[in-house]
Amino acid sequence: MKRAAIKIAVRICGIATPCMVTGQSWAFDLTIDTGQRGTGPIELAALLTLITLAPAILIMLTSFTRIVIVLSLLRQALGLQQTPPNMVISGLAMFLTVLVMAPTWQRIQASALEPYMAGQMAPEAAVQTAEVPLRDFMLRQTRPADLAMARQLMVKNNSIVTEPDARQLPFYALVPAFISSELTSAFRVGFLIYLPFLVIDLVTSAVLMALGMFMLPPAMISIPLKLLIFTLASGWPLLLGNLAASFA
Repeated sequence: MKRAAIKIAVRICGIATPCMVTGQSWAFDLTIDTGQRGTGPIELAALLTLITLAPAILIMLTSFTRIVIVLSLLRQALGLQQTPPNMVISGLAMFLTVLVMAPTWQRIQASALEPYMAGQMAPEAAVQTAEVPLRDFMLRQTRPADLAMARQLMVKNNSIVTEPDARQLPFYALVPAFISSELTSAFRVGFLIYLPFLVIDLVTSAVLMALGMFMLPPAMISIPLKLLIFTLASGWPLLLGNLAASFA
């Protein structure tokens, strides 16, 4: 890598030096050959845009939102402020998202990405083809009430006489409905997670008050109990397994 960088620098200097001496302006093209067909400026701009929007795509169009919210609510229910750290929660949510979204991404790769890379499909057709598996996943996870809300908004904002079918919804209308459903599902799971830990907190507080130990913070007793019960019940495999199965 160092030798290649030095060679490129020497060549650029070799071109730039005569320009500075003679006062002439020279134009040259820098082309990166990947061994396949060339990359045009439009494709390069689209690639850079896709890389820039990758975090938003990961959050808005996949199972990441539900998973990361449930894990965050679990941490709060346990009474832990910074354990597990945000980096651990985000990393676990990301890899669990990869596991959940693997079938959808395999369909996208087989139907759109591979034909496009082989030069058998135009970029516009590849995008439209890749949208189908992703749309199917999002429609399966979106509640009918949220889809109805999106259709009503389409009618109200675009002055459409009849509400469009769910599969005919534009992508920009389907995404808010999908996110709304994911937030609702995450809060429901979080409520179920909170209940047993809330009972532990109430019992601990009642016992301490009955013993007259008013100066002892209940969290000092309840947090170890919650960690012990959660660990003995195989809480992590149970939670992650059911969370992944909820997308089936």
